Amino acid sequence: MRPFSGRRSRRSRRVSNKECCCYCSCFFFIFILVGVAIYISQSFRTDNPKCSVDYFYVPALNRTLNSTTNSTLYFNLKLANPNGGIGINYNDVKVNVTVFDAVGNGSQSSHLLGDTTIQRFYQGYAKTAEKPGHVDYNMTVVSQGVFPNATAVFRIDLVTAVRFKNVFLSKRREIRVGARVVVDENGSMVLPKKEKDIALVSMAPKQGCCSMVLLILGNFLVLTNLVTFL
Repeated sequence: MRPFSGRRSRRSRRVSNKECCCYCSCFFFIFILVGVAIYISQSFRTDNPKCSVDYFYVPALNRTLNSTTNSTLYFNLKLANPNGGIGINYNDVKVNVTVFDAVGNGSQSSHLLGDTTIQRFYQGYAKTAEKPGHVDYNMTVVSQGVFPNATAVFRIDLVTAVRFKNVFLSKRREIRVGARVVVDENGSMVLPKKEKDIALVSMAPKQGCCSMVLLILGNFLVLTNLVTFL
């Protein structure tokens, strides 16, 4: 009986070793597939362009010029593509400029000065586009927004829609961003400390990373069930 028992134990050890190797191979295969799924998810992930204004000038508010006849406001927008390997197709970029009344620190009411449109364009990956523009306005409206210290508070808003180009064009995604701009007695914008521009931000709530986590977990469960079935 002992020889039979020995053969049985050796056979059981061989079976257990095969099962162990099979489990190791399955887990390694799952690990590789999950890594590939994460890589693909990151490759197709798209971030909205970063918009800012680095030049905003109102000549009529420049005391040194002493000119009240120039009713044109000048600005320069910076649109940066933060995506690597993904281009962006912009629809027409609509820009609105408003001025706040010089009452209650410029926070009570505002008036539309004017609007302009920047023609649609394509932006390569990791590129920054500079788009200058100007708005003609009513001098009476602007004068209502000038404070006793010769400063004024404006707001610039940008609206457009973009499509991301990787392998295929994505669906259109609407972009709505804006920011307040303070202009000093020289008619120039006042920049925050240690900043070269003013970021245009969205008022929409930011999306968290829950969707990415759910996507990864979903891929992991699907792959686990597939390997178990095989």
